[in-house]
Amino acid sequence: MDRTRGFSLIEVMIVLGIAAILAALASQSYSRYAMRSHRVEAQHMLMAVAQAQERWYATYNRYADNLDKLADARPASSQGYYELAMSVVDDDGQGFVAMATPIGRQAGDACGSLSIDNAGRKLPGKDGAAANANGSCW
Repeated sequence: MDRTRGFSLIEVMIVLGIAAILAALASQSYSRYAMRSHRVEAQHMLMAVAQAQERWYATYNRYADNLDKLADARPASSQGYYELAMSVVDDDGQGFVAMATPIGRQAGDACGSLSIDNAGRKLPGKDGAAANANGSCW
């Protein structure tokens, strides 16, 4: 008997189906990891603003009302994933809130905007509060 060795079409299709499922799972996991790693840049920007604000407060007894006054603050991330905005809470400049808003590909991040205030509270914006139920955004 002469028997041909090899794989049948059914066996090849099953292996290709399993490989496609594994590739889809890996792709989804990678994009979640990439979003999380880009979020670190926003956290770094916000911490730099908070530190610069505290130095400004120590000198002028009020917080700066503009990012241009702070040496370490930049209005957008170097990779283009976040845009930074800052506001003074009251008229005497005794409080501030800095917020990093995701732009471009990062706009789909579940955490949304991240913020820090003069008391050091690190929170996601209102759009990402549900995603931060366990503190995973900061």
